[in-house]
Amino acid sequence: MSEMAEAIRQLIQEKGYSEDSVKTIIENALKAAYKRTYGTADNAIVKFNENMSDVSIYSRKTVVDGVYDPVTEIELDEAKKLSSECETGDEIDILEDPKTFDRSAVTTGKQTAHQELNESYKDTLYNEYKNKIGEMVVCYCQYERNGDIYVDLGNAGKLEGLLPVKYQSPREKYEKDDRIKALIVGLKRTSTGLQVVLSRSDPELVRSIIEMEVPEIADGTIEINKIVRDAGHRTKIAVSSTREDVDPVGACVGLKGVRIQNVIRELLGEKIDILKYDPDPTIFIKNALSPAQVQRVVILDQAKRQALAVVEESQFSLAIGKQGQNVRLANKLCDWSIDVKTEEQAAEMDFSETVTMQTAQSLFSDDVGESGFDEIRTVAELPGVDQRVAEILKTAGIADIEQFIEAQENGTLQKIEGMTPEEIDAVNAIIKDNVEFVDENEASEEETEKEMPSSAGQNEEEEVYHCPECGAVITLDMTHCPKCGVEFEFKEDEE
Repeated sequence: MSEMAEAIRQLIQEKGYSEDSVKTIIENALKAAYKRTYGTADNAIVKFNENMSDVSIYSRKTVVDGVYDPVTEIELDEAKKLSSECETGDEIDILEDPKTFDRSAVTTGKQTAHQELNESYKDTLYNEYKNKIGEMVVCYCQYERNGDIYVDLGNAGKLEGLLPVKYQSPREKYEKDDRIKALIVGLKRTSTGLQVVLSRSDPELVRSIIEMEVPEIADGTIEINKIVRDAGHRTKIAVSSTREDVDPVGACVGLKGVRIQNVIRELLGEKIDILKYDPDPTIFIKNALSPAQVQRVVILDQAKRQALAVVEESQFSLAIGKQGQNVRLANKLCDWSIDVKTEEQAAEMDFSETVTMQTAQSLFSDDVGESGFDEIRTVAELPGVDQRVAEILKTAGIADIEQFIEAQENGTLQKIEGMTPEEIDAVNAIIKDNVEFVDENEASEEETEKEMPSSAGQNEEEEVYHCPECGAVITLDMTHCPKCGVEFEFKEDEE
């Protein structure tokens, strides 16, 4: 195999160039040298043999009787020496020997080839790495300049990695040849080549690291619902499981915390909270404020996604976090505006407007009963109720609100373990503000009376009359409603 074929093979197999790009580069280099020699390359023709083991350049000239431009024309007599069948007006390709080109022409050809090889290599790397944006790579620190870290990504030094200071974790410092795991977040073309922009502060870096430590994430058993991060300080990760028998938090933490400790070690000591995702916003907000223990969550405005988290005095600073970090990350994780208050602070707040608003919303909801209002039967359905308390009651066989009231009357509630008198009072307060009890007998009587058809032949004494305000049954001799007290007067129709 010739030297040309060996050079082409190396460019294709070792450098990753395509065959077409190599042919184009060689063709352009020869034409550049030809143009340097003859002043034009419009009539230069480059031809490769079948296996690309050799390449030739030709001058395409027109056969004329009297040459005006020797670069593009040839005398008929000279042409007939090359091909006896030539006639005036024909075109003939004449082989050129690149060795006859002057030194400056050869230099120009080489420079063109090198320039196009570099550009082609940049394009190859760009196409390769543009599909890797969002992936984690391992690189090595080379040097630091103005706070930015320049790293080696391999590829014989042709590819430069940049870890800008704005994408670094504030607690991390690097020395030459330190191994770094980083996320590819962008690509930039520079005068020296292609630059890969990396990040150590992106939340997706944590996802990539924890996926390597927890095989249940890779096989789809555990899903990462969302990650929020204050790089260098704290990360919150909401996870869920597609199988009831798999605890997503326990699987991510690992036996004796081994898995999560590996992640923390890779992030150089950054705190990580693994918590369970829940579609119920009250439960999810409680989980998101971990490690603080939340007593209850009240939804202040469903449309504006505003909520109140009530905690004990001892848990208040933990729920807020240093400089508000914990509650700020919880806000981002849940996509809710969360206000944290102590029990005493919450007791001073007026929730009447909130309850009125929730009642008004229920009037326009699709899930309403025949009466036009939501029917709340269980403790868990009460707005703003502590779901932990509701679960304790359900386990004790007290799921319905009526069962709760009955248990309170007979003293059973005070015997349930895990519940405090304050929590019982809180449930009572929510029931008082949100639940209206209807006498089923009275309701059935009213419905029966409404369903009874009126008869034209009935006497006045036999007709049934109802209060215009509350609907209670009244008689002709009454001047006030016995139920609501409204005053009324009977008048006979003039007819």
